[in-house]
Amino acid sequence: MFVRLTGWVALLARSSASKDAGLLVLRHEVLVLRRQYPRPKLDWADRAMLAALARLLPRPLRMSRLVTPGTLLRWHWRLVPWRWTYPPRGGRPSVDAKVAALIEQMARENPGWGYKRIQGELLGLGLRVGASTVRRVLRRLRIPPAPRRSSTTWRRFLKARAKTMLACDFFDVGGAVTLRRL
Repeated sequence: MFVRLTGWVALLARSSASKDAGLLVLRHEVLVLRRQYPRPKLDWADRAMLAALARLLPRPLRMSRLVTPGTLLRWHWRLVPWRWTYPPRGGRPSVDAKVAALIEQMARENPGWGYKRIQGELLGLGLRVGASTVRRVLRRLRIPPAPRRSSTTWRRFLKARAKTMLACDFFDVGGAVTLRRL
């Protein structure tokens, strides 16, 4: 009788939010126990509900529940890694396809331009793009950093220097003193 009486006095001292949480936990436990007999099997919604409401209970009531504190901690430890498996939501916005195409065109047409020069030219066109973004786009397109020289072929080399080589072949140096051709 004394224990019941002290329990009622302690119940009066508790806040209404604590009483409401206790009732919700008890109702949910009864619902789970009615659903499955002899051993209750909790799904993820039951676990989440019990874990959230158990925090609102006073310590003595929390210890005598359907699930133990160790079980609540184990559920929590299982849920924590799931948080990090979601795809990232933030970060830098992706580069517009038109800007990437413009960066590629500038890099291919001007092999001597580096990241900073391409960034400056884009700024002159009114596009604010960082040098690191230019570098990232060129790296994705597998374009090497400046100077981007493709290997010179013999055909290119001879075509560029053909007039000079022909002029050298027909150039005479005559010695005025020795009268010999060099």
